[in-house]
Amino acid sequence: MAAPQISEIDVLKKNLRRKMADYRQGLSSEDEERLRGFLLKEILAQPARKIAAVWPLAEEVDLRPLCHALSEAGRQVLLPETTPKGSPLIFRRWTPASPMIVGRFGTSHPEGDVDVPDLVLVPFLAFDRFGYRLGYGGGYYDRTLAALNVPAIGFGFAGQQIDAVPTGPYDIPLKMIVTECGVIRTDNPKSL
Repeated sequence: MAAPQISEIDVLKKNLRRKMADYRQGLSSEDEERLRGFLLKEILAQPARKIAAVWPLAEEVDLRPLCHALSEAGRQVLLPETTPKGSPLIFRRWTPASPMIVGRFGTSHPEGDVDVPDLVLVPFLAFDRFGYRLGYGGGYYDRTLAALNVPAIGFGFAGQQIDAVPTGPYDIPLKMIVTECGVIRTDNPKSL
């Protein structure tokens, strides 16, 4: 049996993922706090009531304080449950009292009921000025955004911006990226 073909884009993405994972290890808690502050302000300015956030993995931006602030502000927080590969994520309702369950790939999600968000927060390893992002390689968020067709906000650090993210036919650009330096609005006509 022949080995699967690896494309040039796959190689570029793999190398970029490694580089950006190393970069994130040197960031401060103050940078993370500023990022959460800009993100909270932007979310509260939106009409969305059900916000899909993420529970952090190691070395990811910790959105747990943001989840608590959104809950206190009367917004419903939803957290993703990682589904089998090739499927969109599903989202479960979270409250500060929700028990968390260990999911696939070291993720955690609440026991809460399944619900549909009207705004999705999207993590990344890198992004560009066109709103394209480099995720972890599973395609979960691109599938999810395509299925939901709701607004999305990417979040990460300014130092994760690169000239151009290698893209494939299924990559969905974002209209908005929030970093510790503020909000970046893209003008890509394909973005959500």
